[in-house]
Formats: sequence, C-alpha cells, structure tokens
Amino acid sequence: MNMIRATGLIPMRKKWKGTQLSAPVSSYKIQFNDIIIFIVEKKMGMSRRTFLMDLARRKGFRVENELSDSVTHIVTENNSCAEILKWLQAQKVEDSARFRILDVSWLTACLEAGRPVDSEKYRLVMDTSVLGTDSVSQYACQRRTTLNNYNKKFTDAFEVLAENYEFREDEGHCLAFRRAASVLKFLPFAVVRVSDVEGLPWMGEQVKAIIEDIIEDGESPRVNAVLNSENYRSIKLFTSVFGVGLKTSEKWYRMGFRTLEEVKCDKNLKLTRMQRAGFLHYEDLVSCVSKAEADAASLIVKESVQRFSPSALVTLTGGFRRGKKAGHDVDFLITVPGSSQEDELLHLVIDFWKKQGLVLYYDLIESTFEKKKLPSKKVDGLDNFQKCFIILKLPKGKVDFGNSVISVASAEGGKKDWKAIRVDLVVSPFEQYAFALLGWSGSRQFERDLRRYATHEKKMMLDNHALYDKTKKIFLKAASEEEIFAHLGLDYIEPWERNA
Repeated sequence: MNMIRATGLIPMRKKWKGTQLSAPVSSYKIQFNDIIIFIVEKKMGMSRRTFLMDLARRKGFRVENELSDSVTHIVTENNSCAEILKWLQAQKVEDSARFRILDVSWLTACLEAGRPVDSEKYRLVMDTSVLGTDSVSQYACQRRTTLNNYNKKFTDAFEVLAENYEFREDEGHCLAFRRAASVLKFLPFAVVRVSDVEGLPWMGEQVKAIIEDIIEDGESPRVNAVLNSENYRSIKLFTSVFGVGLKTSEKWYRMGFRTLEEVKCDKNLKLTRMQRAGFLHYEDLVSCVSKAEADAASLIVKESVQRFSPSALVTLTGGFRRGKKAGHDVDFLITVPGSSQEDELLHLVIDFWKKQGLVLYYDLIESTFEKKKLPSKKVDGLDNFQKCFIILKLPKGKVDFGNSVISVASAEGGKKDWKAIRVDLVVSPFEQYAFALLGWSGSRQFERDLRRYATHEKKMMLDNHALYDKTKKIFLKAASEEEIFAHLGLDYIEPWERNA
C-alpha cells in the first residue's frame, strides 16, 4: 500500500496545518469591512478552503489566513458547534462568544448574492438536548467547572445581582443568582439565545429575563440599576477594607458616609485594630495578589513552618490551588503528621516573623474544636481550627530567606520595596487534614453544594473536620480528598475543576 501511495496512484491525505495561504490578501479590493471571515480547514480540506478563500476575496470579502482577535465570522463545514468550540478551546481562545460560528452555506449564499446575507439561519447552535436536567446536575460538586468561562458577560451580571442581594441580606435571591452563574460557568459553549438554557437547573424566569436583555441589548437594565445605586457602590467600597463587614458598612452608610476619605477623617469614629490596619495598607490589599507573589509567600511560609517542625506539611489552598492566576489573599493549610503539638506552631512562626519585621498585622484564633461534636449542619459553617489572619510584608526583588531565594517584581524607582498582602494560616490535626484541604480549596459554591449533596442525597453530614453517616451513626475516616468523594459516591473532581 505504501508503494502504491508513493507512486501517486492513491493521493496522500494532506495533514491539516490550519494556516495554509492562498493568494496575497493585498491583491483584492475589500468592499465589506465590517465582516472579517476565517474559514476552518478541519473536515473541509486545504484545497477547498483555499478555493473558497480566493473566491470570497474576489467578491470583496475580507478573509483572514489565520484566526485572530479581529475575526468576526467563523465558517465551517461538516463540524458541529460543539466540535468548533472544542477546537477554539485548543487554540487557547477564551471568549468564543465574540464569533459568529456559521455553516459554509452562509458563505456560498453570500457569494451567490455578491454581498453579505443575514447569518442568523446559518448559525451553528449548540445541541442542548444532551444538557438537560438528567445530564446537568443541580449540584456543583457533580459538575466539572474549569476557569474557561464561555458566558462571562452573563455570570458577571449575576455576580453583581447576587452581591447586591447579599448586602441586603436576601439569602434566597442571592443564592438563586449564584447557582445560575455556577451552571453557566460549567457550560462548554457560549449561550447565544435564551433557548440554549432550557432544561438546565436553576434557570428561573428572572434569570432568563436578564440573559435575554443581555443577548438583545448587550446589557441588563436591572444590573445597571444596581451598579448605579449609591447604596450598592458605598457598601461595596466599605467592605473592600480589611476588617470591615456588612454590619459596619451599613452603619457607616446610615451615618452619611459615602467615601473612605470621609470615614478616615471622622475623629469621632472608633476603628478596630483590624480596620486601622486595613485602612493603613488599603492600596496594597485592594490590589490582587499575583501568582508570583503567592509563590513567594509559599516559600516564606514553608521555610518558617519547617524551621520549627521539619515534618510539617504546608499546602497552598484557595483559588491558587484551583489554578487562578490572581486572588485577594493567600491561604495555607498546615498539618504535622504523627504529632499532636500543632498548637504552638503558629505562635512560633508569628514570633519569628515579628523579629524579621514581616508582620504588619495579625489576629491569631485558637482552636475551638470538640472531638465529640458532629459536623456542622450549616452549608456555609465556619470551621474550628486554629488559624491566623495576617497582613504580611512581602519583600520585592530577590531576597534570601532561609534555604531559598524568593523573587517578586522589583520595586519601581522611589517606591517602597515591599507589598502588604493578606495571608491566612490554618492548622489542622493530621487526621482531619483531608477534610480541611477539601473545605479550604473551594470554590464557595462547590463546597456549599458538596455539603448540601451529602445531607440531601446521602444522609450524611460534612464539614471541614469530618464526615458523619447519620444512617450508620458513625464517623467515616478519610486520608485523602479522593476517599471523601468515594464515601459520598461521587466521581473525584480535581481542584482545577471546582471553579463553580
């Protein structure tokens, strides 16, 4: 067979390279500047693609050789919408919603008409029949949600509404929009019409109405009303200060404050020690912590903890464990295998950092855990581990620390050579480590649904300390997250797939 192919009796199949060039683009006069086309070679073949590109250019259409940010229309043949979205994902395209994905028949209709024709009836639509209620769980812990969010314009809107309801202490509506956002983050395609979300969980009429507004007008009047609300803007601003919660923010708003400067200038207002630290380091703390800064903090924490307990395990948790490139703080879980002497560890580390001049603020809370106590029934319940909330003075540039060298972006001329960042240290007994790791990894909605699933589907109680089987009336041991998922009868979901 190879000999026959070599002699040319059977043409060799050409490998798809994705960017084969046709005639130079500059040799054609472009008549329709608002439409920029890219033709996908996959399943079409190089020869047919080249022919269509040349023909379209001769008719005055702008056709790109390569996929770029300027492309508006993607034309494909014999590919489903799901296949093209998967292909776009492989091309590292984050926002596929900006493209119109069209069947090649649209292009041929344009060529016959000699001008662009309406593309709506040629648009490839995701087949959502496979994403009905039987396939998409109501629980985030049964959905693999990565950071690839194809529906950010909708989820951002829902987050604004959820936050506003949270400020108003309306838990029902807050949860409704958080759940809807969670489902849309899971979808492997961009929603382009309201019918795309039919049959999916948590897609109530209010949710659909906002989706429809954004599809038709690019924005939602309801969301804009919240964003323009003085109450929402003020509460959001006040709660951005470390140590300022919802109650304090509401109090300041009722007192007539609208800016942070007004709060700081009021001599009669008594701030807590935490709030004073929050204002003092506000500019640093309100900016995101980068992955490089989180890695530098990891080195400092590990070197310091293992200085006093060489066998201690220090694990970066939270959003950075889920693959995020930035966050508001950095969380670490600490445990010491084969030891029950964890209580003193944080005290030793904090004292050491204070001598090093690294502590700008700290609040150390001792453990309140009771071994005989059942797991918390609250899906958002706080744990009872010993923990320390710290504002750490993170050096910039290359700094020798213990046995390691940390390197963070250098300070610009005239600016300070350090940055204040928020760090949380949590100490867990080794036998509870798996539960603590699962709980502190997040995301918030994933953890909430995991506990809700345990309660409603398995008659169990789960928190950051333990898993209790109410039917058998026993605590179920687990040495890893995988074992906890197995106890619950769930497929294991990796941390980077928990971004619900």
